[in-house]
Amino acid sequence: MIDAKDRVIIEALQGGLPLVPAPYRQVADNLGLNEDDLLFRLADMKSRGVIRRIAAAPNHYKLGMTSNGMTVWDVEDTRVADLGPQIGLLPFVTHCYERPRALPDWPYNLFAMVHGSDPIEVEEKRAEIAAILGDACRAQDILYSTRILKKTGLRLKQKG
Repeated sequence: MIDAKDRVIIEALQGGLPLVPAPYRQVADNLGLNEDDLLFRLADMKSRGVIRRIAAAPNHYKLGMTSNGMTVWDVEDTRVADLGPQIGLLPFVTHCYERPRALPDWPYNLFAMVHGSDPIEVEEKRAEIAAILGDACRAQDILYSTRILKKTGLRLKQKG
């Protein structure tokens, strides 16, 4: 659960941090809080799982990463918990997660988003993932992005 002050903090930060030299101080000042109290509350909410992270969300298209593919893998169930985190740690994988299969049409249970400057680079990165998965992988595919649909997290509706 969150209290009213936590909710106000989340609402203030859900659109992103201000691009200033001391963003947390500015947010705290805007909310009439002490910066240390703001940081303590953020750390507490993170430790309780209320928020997962505070992170930059760069526009990969503007960074030159215009070829983007969600690689999908049919990995042995007994090995996916071991192999998935290895894939997630690769520097070119931005999202990696396990999902249930939707048989018979969708046998894939491991998903890893890969970005590159062109399809050749994405395919090279997919080959690196395939090498790590080895014989634990029974099938694979890649779904290329054609546009950005959403670049925000959950938004709380403002009360009142």
